[in-house]
Amino acid sequence: MRRNLSRTLLGGLTALALSGAAAVAVVAPSQAQPSANASDVAVQAAATTQAAQDKVVEYWTSERMRAAVPADVLVAGKDKSSAGDKVATGKPTIVPQAKPGTGSGFVGDYYTGGGAVVTTTGKVFFTLAGVNYVCSGSAVTSGNKDVVLTAGHCLNEGPGAYATNFAFVPAYDDGARPYGTFTARQLVTTTQWAGSGDFDYDIGFAVMNTLNGQHLTDVVGSQGIGFNLARGQYMYSFGYPQANPYDGSDIAWCHGTPIQDPYGSQDQGLDCNLTGGSSGGPWFVNYNTTTGVGTLNSVNSFKYSGGQLRNYMFGPYLGSVAQTLYGTAAGL
Repeated sequence: MRRNLSRTLLGGLTALALSGAAAVAVVAPSQAQPSANASDVAVQAAATTQAAQDKVVEYWTSERMRAAVPADVLVAGKDKSSAGDKVATGKPTIVPQAKPGTGSGFVGDYYTGGGAVVTTTGKVFFTLAGVNYVCSGSAVTSGNKDVVLTAGHCLNEGPGAYATNFAFVPAYDDGARPYGTFTARQLVTTTQWAGSGDFDYDIGFAVMNTLNGQHLTDVVGSQGIGFNLARGQYMYSFGYPQANPYDGSDIAWCHGTPIQDPYGSQDQGLDCNLTGGSSGGPWFVNYNTTTGVGTLNSVNSFKYSGGQLRNYMFGPYLGSVAQTLYGTAAGL
């Protein structure tokens, strides 16, 4: 019998909602799988003019950033069970991958290392219904050099309105913005999330505007991304947790071998103490602890509020729908 446990989002409110190519073996699925198509993609225009971009940058003062609420509260209490068929899967695909890292499970702490992950990971700020929220995100390799991966609930209520004042601050460090504040021109999520709040598809991509004439990933670098990869691979999760015992000032991490969600979603979960504010933060497979480079393969999505798995962070599987979503964002 499925247990009825409430989920908390790690983005920020009361609930926790919180990139050289490699050859990949293709294994034929044992049974027919649902497929992805353009109808799985929802796109919303954001700050498309210079005046709108300037307005967003001016809006996000240091005071507003510090006061932003973790977006996990936006998904608190929502049903986490799958709303439809299995997550669509297809041919395993990787857009550049680094050599794998190693290590035993680690439930979390502030990240004191270096490497690309420090510059490619950042804080996401946005407004919904007059409230300012904070999430996390990661710069991802793309043809337009402007894409940030985050959680769907960090740009759309799921279902409901889209975020306004969407901004990404890479390498945020205790209030410092070493690479400036990037504004979004387009917000892209799944119709499954925007239409029904299906946590199996709590995935979002923000397409950023240039800043001082420079594209995001030309400034901070990028991480590769993989789709339709094997489940159960060792994962590294990063984000900017803001709820106790963290304060949102710096990047934190955890890592381990994920489990399958036993309570109804098709997500995977990591034993991880990252809290609200880390929503949308990147999960990596094949992460290199020396270079800080890996292959993006999920994001921080939610935690259950009670039970034996209350310390587990869950993230959506990046299947064919996520791949279609990424392709759309990379082409905008």
